[in-house]
Amino acid sequence: MGHHEAVLALYDRQMRRGAVADGPGARVEHVGGVVRQTAGHDGGWDGVLWSDLDGATADVAVAEQVHHFASLGRDFEWKLYGHDRPADLADRLLAAGFVREPTETLMAAPVGALRDLEVELPAGVTLHEVTDAAGVELAVRGYARAFGADGSWLREHLLAQLPSERRTVVAVVATVDGEPVGSSRLELAPGRDFAGLWSGGTVPEWRGRGLYRASVAFRARIAAERGHRYLQVDALPSSRPILERLGFTALGTTTPFRYRPPAPARQG
Repeated sequence: MGHHEAVLALYDRQMRRGAVADGPGARVEHVGGVVRQTAGHDGGWDGVLWSDLDGATADVAVAEQVHHFASLGRDFEWKLYGHDRPADLADRLLAAGFVREPTETLMAAPVGALRDLEVELPAGVTLHEVTDAAGVELAVRGYARAFGADGSWLREHLLAQLPSERRTVVAVVATVDGEPVGSSRLELAPGRDFAGLWSGGTVPEWRGRGLYRASVAFRARIAAERGHRYLQVDALPSSRPILERLGFTALGTTTPFRYRPPAPARQG
């Protein structure tokens, strides 16, 4: 087994098959050849992390997950990896009513082997970890400005973590004169080798000035302090070249399949 294959096997074993809940109240269950998480709050992640299925068991397992999350009235995501089986699982998910989202590249790097992270931030820019509700609001505003998207889910996700002494989500915000110009987060799985980089974004007028690289370095230091050996990213095509320059390598692909329960029929 080559190095990349060994790292992918470790990722599958620890982060998918052996997943731990990513926040307060969330639960991870092994049911019918599937590992799924049911979130404990509105901003949490609901979905399927791992499956061990074949042509005879896949359709039943898919239907069971649809029933489980629909009974809770929740959207959910089935994270399908390029090496998952059966080979036609994507077609089965589409037939069951899922919507395919853009394919991402699963990338990883040893924390100690990252390169080209030294960057001098522009004058007036500071990076800091979010530790209170005011910081959460800055991170949410930075996310909304960077991605042009609603950050309500992020607010719920981060606020749910604040009371915990050992948070499994670390948000980082870049500010200029107290205003957010970038936002990112680090997802930490206790006892696992991998820490995940998520939602790293910079507002348009500050892009190309090193803020993303600085946020990776900032989060890498935290991951190392917590004992994680690898950083992991689900990278879109736009960010893959940057990550490769930093020392990340591709392990495979992952495609989110989203299921939204049909709206209840109107009466009358």
